[in-house]
Amino acid sequence: MQASAAPELRPLSIGEILDVAIKIYLRNAWTLFRLVLVVVAPVQVVSALIQASAASNGSGIYTTADSTTISSHDFALYVTAIVAAALLGVVANTVATGASFKAVADAYLGEQPTWRSSLRFALARIHSILWITILGGIVTVIGFVFCIIPGLYLWIAFAVAVPVLLTEGVKGSKALGRSRQLVKGRWWGTFGVVLLGTILAGIVSAAIGGLARLAGGSADANSVAGFLVNTVSGTLGSMISTPFTAAFVTVLYFDLRVRKEAFDLQLLAERIGLTAPPEGGYRPAPGAAPVPRPTGDAAPPYWPPPPGWTPPEGG
Repeated sequence: MQASAAPELRPLSIGEILDVAIKIYLRNAWTLFRLVLVVVAPVQVVSALIQASAASNGSGIYTTADSTTISSHDFALYVTAIVAAALLGVVANTVATGASFKAVADAYLGEQPTWRSSLRFALARIHSILWITILGGIVTVIGFVFCIIPGLYLWIAFAVAVPVLLTEGVKGSKALGRSRQLVKGRWWGTFGVVLLGTILAGIVSAAIGGLARLAGGSADANSVAGFLVNTVSGTLGSMISTPFTAAFVTVLYFDLRVRKEAFDLQLLAERIGLTAPPEGGYRPAPGAAPVPRPTGDAAPPYWPPPPGWTPPEGG
């Protein structure tokens, strides 16, 4: 990976964050599409086969004049197939999301991302990404159950937890706490970025999936044509939405660090060869530079000098 000049980082507005995310997304689209395709397409094929097989198994289903009866064995088989397909989807989405975050972060910091290195990075940390996703999801759902407002607050407060994990090495509940710390004081701005970015990703993904289904016409879901339509529409939707979501969340994460920790200075320090902070640590924002103090006979009795003090003549 070739390093380029360090970017000039500064606080960005909501519109600028989305604009930067879109530009990174488009400039690295081929890399991002490939890393999602490699992970999601095989899982989409397997999931579609599992669900089609379970749905077409009619040996234990028979219809009478009054009702349709399903044997307990076939019902359990169908539920197991659906759960297995869902779990495969979660794992695939987790890997694709982690790899997309890595690729976008590299691109944002002036590097040239590759889909292979990004995938290797995500696969090595899949257990941590899964854990933080599940943990954050459970806490957020609990917040929504007790009251909508706490759930909404936690959803936004944990928005940059995955970039925290992948960039700083902070894991589990500490990553959630670190994300909340970064969002604190910028909740509404973060909410605006997440809301608008999610809406944009959803619209484009739905449009692509709709076009794929339209092209397939009225194909039966259990037919070969229906199988292909479901697989293609699901894969295209993930290829579009997953990298874009990673793009705006990653840019948001760096923007929060620039605002709170002068991350541009940290990046410069690491690029000129200073020792990087330990895993899980980060450089705090630097303090104000000390004011130089005169020395010699002309020095005041203390510093800063008392009001009205002037150096002695000839000093």
